[in-house]
Amino acid sequence: MPRRLRFLTYNVHSCFGTDRKLDPGRVAAVIGECQPDIIALQEVDVGRARSAGMDQAQMIAAHLRMEAEFHPALHLKEEKYGDAVLTALPMRLVKAGALPSCGEPRGALWVEIDFAGVKLQVIDTHLGLRGSERIRQATALLGPGWLGAIRQPDTRVILAGDLNAIARSTTYKLLAGQLKDVTSLCDLKPRPTFPSRLPLLRLDHIFVGDGIGASACRVHSSALARVASDHLPVLAELEVQPNARPPEKGLQPAYGERFPPLP
Repeated sequence: MPRRLRFLTYNVHSCFGTDRKLDPGRVAAVIGECQPDIIALQEVDVGRARSAGMDQAQMIAAHLRMEAEFHPALHLKEEKYGDAVLTALPMRLVKAGALPSCGEPRGALWVEIDFAGVKLQVIDTHLGLRGSERIRQATALLGPGWLGAIRQPDTRVILAGDLNAIARSTTYKLLAGQLKDVTSLCDLKPRPTFPSRLPLLRLDHIFVGDGIGASACRVHSSALARVASDHLPVLAELEVQPNARPPEKGLQPAYGERFPPLP
């Protein structure tokens, strides 16, 4: 039967809030309000002068008592900037690499996470600002170097991040043609995620493949979240079917059972 998992995606804006304060602890507190099992972060600074040389991936992970896997899409000498996946579950790196870019370098991070015996393939990304660039990046993610390399029929896939793309865009439609937007699984009206103080655009998304459902999804818009970053985090309560056997009725809580259901 399905196992319940909380998944969060969050563009943390290098931990600079809308009040211009640099505060990784505040970002970690926002994440803590959501109590996720797995976190996909974008715009994470490691060793950058502008953020006092902090390793933000490790700092946030330490606050949450998790481990972090980080990939720098941008790497200049000792300064790094990119994506991270955090979890307390067993995790291993599968691939970290660049995506086709014509402006600021963009990349993706692919990790495998052992969730109650199911190997979750989690891809975290932050796509570019130009429409044509995003189309090339989404096409690459669906191609043989990334999702196209997954051939097992019972593989469980999650792709999440700041796509810089709204639902009417070609980029979104490309991904939605192969994966399922969790908001559609919940039959919910999608909510905007950017800018955090007065959200107008839904740029941050969670997509899943076969064998993963969703019972709830929401944009987390607490008072702290509205100031900690210029994006709001998206939290989904997923239902992961076990491998190699047909689904049964009902929901069996697993790692996420200590958290109450999403409102």
